[in-house]
Amino acid sequence: MHLVYPVVISALLFSVGVYGVLARRNAILVLMSVELMLNAVNLNLIVFDMRWADRLHGGQVLTLFVIVLAAAEVGLGLALVLLIYRNRQTVDVDRLRTLREYDAEEGVRQ
Repeated sequence: MHLVYPVVISALLFSVGVYGVLARRNAILVLMSVELMLNAVNLNLIVFDMRWADRLHGGQVLTLFVIVLAAAEVGLGLALVLLIYRNRQTVDVDRLRTLREYDAEEGVRQ
């Protein structure tokens, strides 16, 4: 397999991820876009590991490390989104500019 095809696919995945992070307002979609970018990096690591075929398979090891980090990032990110939704009833990242608590019963900021 030629090296260009996976690199182009990886670049496209990363571009879609960057677009999602910059253009989307929903926090869950932003998290999914970050995952797309991490998977693009994983694809590059695997492809270049296969290309250079070193003894330690550093690309594959780094890919496993990135997968573990991505799983932790998704768990923490979804927990934060859930807490924000419970407190503010929205996951719109443009409306989440303050760190103050929002009292839903009174409808005022504290």
